[in-house]
Amino acid sequence: MTTLRVAIVDDHAMFRTGVRSEVDGVLDVVGEAEDVESAVALIAATTPDVVLLDVHMPGGGGIEVIRRLHVRHPDVRFLALSVSDAAEDVIGVIRAGARGYVTKNISGSELLDAIARVAAGDAVFSPRLAGFVLDAFAGTIEVAQVDEDLDRLTAREREVMRLIARGYAYKEVATELFISVKTVETHVSSVLRKLQLSSRHELTRWANDRRLI
Repeated sequence: MTTLRVAIVDDHAMFRTGVRSEVDGVLDVVGEAEDVESAVALIAATTPDVVLLDVHMPGGGGIEVIRRLHVRHPDVRFLALSVSDAAEDVIGVIRAGARGYVTKNISGSELLDAIARVAAGDAVFSPRLAGFVLDAFAGTIEVAQVDEDLDRLTAREREVMRLIARGYAYKEVATELFISVKTVETHVSSVLRKLQLSSRHELTRWANDRRLI
């Protein structure tokens, strides 16, 4: 049986190293990339079977990578692998052309299974996320409104917002996103200002109303 060839695209070097350690030896890792430009160059040069693709990263995010490569390389499959489990991220990347979306708390064996299934042509989702896709196509999620609200926030601010809204402490957010506590505080202040909210409680309610947590 031919070994599947995969590329790992994520802006966190430590996370790429962790993923590589889980799949290397079972799969052929053809390379890593940390932003849109390096991802496009890597994938175009190596044409892997499956790309493990982060949703939020410098240069436009995972959706931009798919848009720039999907038509030129239709045989390359994209599997989103992200800390975000927000409805608009899941729906956006699937609409762009990804074949699946799993969250970063997935186990190594589950990830290997997801990669194999995507390579075979299946659609793969973490259990909670499949419902978002069904709801979107059923018209019960107003994606346009969610996107309009979130357009005020940068990709990093969105990540911080979701974790804070779930009740994470600043230190826990910093550990999860590989940033400093001071940076977390700065992002939270910016999020509250842009959304015209005054507290973490209001932020949680705002995010919950939009099914972002």
